Amino acid sequence: MRDRLTLSYQPRAPVEIVRAPIPQIRDDQVLVKVTCCGICGTDSHLAEGEFIGKFPLIPGHEIVGVVADVGKDVKGFEKGDRCVADNTILCDSCFHCRRGQYLLCENFESLGVTTDGGFAEYVAVQGKKVYKIHNLTDEEATLVEPTSCAIHGMDRLSPPVGAEALIIGAGPTGNRLILAQLLKLNGASNVVLAANKGVKTQIAQSLNAADVYYELDRENPSAQWEEIKQKYPNGFDVVIEATGAESVANDAINYVRRGGTLMVYGVYSKDAIVKWSPAKIFGDEIKIIGSFAQVHCFPRAVAYLESGKISVKGMVTDVFPIKDYQKALEKLNNKTACKIAVKP
Repeated sequence: MRDRLTLSYQPRAPVEIVRAPIPQIRDDQVLVKVTCCGICGTDSHLAEGEFIGKFPLIPGHEIVGVVADVGKDVKGFEKGDRCVADNTILCDSCFHCRRGQYLLCENFESLGVTTDGGFAEYVAVQGKKVYKIHNLTDEEATLVEPTSCAIHGMDRLSPPVGAEALIIGAGPTGNRLILAQLLKLNGASNVVLAANKGVKTQIAQSLNAADVYYELDRENPSAQWEEIKQKYPNGFDVVIEATGAESVANDAINYVRRGGTLMVYGVYSKDAIVKWSPAKIFGDEIKIIGSFAQVHCFPRAVAYLESGKISVKGMVTDVFPIKDYQKALEKLNNKTACKIAVKP
């Protein structure tokens, strides 16, 4: 038997701990004994019955653990190997998969989002989606999945060498701070982070994640935004809107340089609407792109974190036992933590 966390499909319903059998793995799967699993902003949306969740659900898609059993068709793993799990599950046969657009898979599934995930003692994972780790602590390894998402964001952006970039929002997952580091490592001449004052901006500065920091007043940030406009009158080559706030998304385009790119990087409510001037987009030749999650980015994420070139030290500010998952969600929603991990 195992402890497992399951969410009711009813929005705002409390989570509960239940007992369930250990998953029986297929020949192409690995059984992972979970040692740690990160909480993402997506988990907060799932708890509200939002996003793409299928309920009832064991959430948790930032999975770290130890190999407990190996299917007979899986090679390269032994019991006891420390590992992380890529949460994405693709059909490989739909219209988009057959065109190599795997993140647009019409049958896209995700551990911890549409099927059972890592807030449990054990989880079954496709062998091809498991990666060994060596140099990272369990807490640090919860940042592999967010790093993968940041790498996909970089792939979408393809920023020109020497670009100036503005990241709006530090986020609850750590991947905004990782994205800032990736921009610096991959040719940006200046990375500006504008985020609400608090623990996340403090950690960003301790990691030297960006070049310039604007700690926004939560009640009235207008003075700081005006300062940014005055210092950067021509805007930025790249603007990344990562807050998930409709009002901020509406304004973000006003900081994009002519010929620049706006990337929508937050999770928004389905009824959120932006009003951008098509004349501005047309006349300034602004490119607007989205970056949803990731596929096939785990190898690069593991390599970056294992090498230390991307630092996540100190990003996990809080660790909760699985029985206190509701408290962990509350801390996440109160925005008093950077990254939260759960240990089963």
